[in-house]
Amino acid sequence: MFGKSKQLRRAWTLVAILFVVSIVLTACGEKPGSQPAASAAPQETAKSEGPRTIKHAMGETAVPAHPQRVVILTNEGTEALLALGIKPVGAVESYYGSPWFDHIKADMQGVTTVGGESQPNLELIASLKPDLIIGNKMRHEKVYDQLKAIAPTVYSETLRGEWKSNFALYADALNKKAEGDKIIAAFDKRIDDFKSKAGDKLKEKVAVVRFMGGKTRYYYGNMFTGVIFKQIGFDRSDAKSDEKSFEDITKERLTELDAADRVFYFTYETGDGKGTKQEQEWMNDPLWKNLKVVQNNKLVKVNDATWNTAGGVKAANIMLDDLYKIYDIKP
Repeated sequence: MFGKSKQLRRAWTLVAILFVVSIVLTACGEKPGSQPAASAAPQETAKSEGPRTIKHAMGETAVPAHPQRVVILTNEGTEALLALGIKPVGAVESYYGSPWFDHIKADMQGVTTVGGESQPNLELIASLKPDLIIGNKMRHEKVYDQLKAIAPTVYSETLRGEWKSNFALYADALNKKAEGDKIIAAFDKRIDDFKSKAGDKLKEKVAVVRFMGGKTRYYYGNMFTGVIFKQIGFDRSDAKSDEKSFEDITKERLTELDAADRVFYFTYETGDGKGTKQEQEWMNDPLWKNLKVVQNNKLVKVNDATWNTAGGVKAANIMLDDLYKIYDIKP
């Protein structure tokens, strides 16, 4: 009996202790066996990143750390954004394609057109409430003050052969420098692969011709095709190759193409038939028909958008795709 009484007293003592503990915990706002309330531990709030200062053709501009609503005002800039995984809220329409070039139209669904590259619509741009505008000094210097009043605005210096340096600026402004570096490194690796496989084919002297409405031009080293040919190492022995971007010519100068082993040509045709008319008129001329490259079947028609007018990283890779096929080289 004595042992049982002692055990009974211990049990009652334990119950009393648990009862007191429960009262204390309840007073503190907790239940027995519960975890501490989340508010009991200090919470760290994520620090939002501040603006970044970007140096560009018009000076320095503070831009958002991660722009969400970007308006792009050049065709080559549009390609840069798409390559970096960013769909702009607004973009200038392609020079032809109603409104986008064929090679980007699938990626541009839902993007608002804001006029042409040479004359963007400022009111429409403002209505999109952008947090970053990207333009170009050669095209848009006169409207810079108006654009920067709408949103932080960054300009590249020039166009034509400067697609790589422009791409680097755009990637930096978008806070995607690392991704941009990888994209250019991948392109350069493809160029090295082509060069290593092309061998003696690179000894060909190549020339570039463009047909436009009422104009025919020789294209030289400071153009989109020119800088890519130079990186590949094609022979551009024409004297003006690195001195000029292009030169309008007359038919009497067609004989200069006899110095080339292969001629690439493209036609700027916007839909009014003028570019095609110029091409046909010149190619039906006896001077053209008697060219060595025509006789030797070394005249190659290529796409104007991807070999010249688009001027961006996507076009550069498509141009390289074409060169692999033209020279029968396996990637």
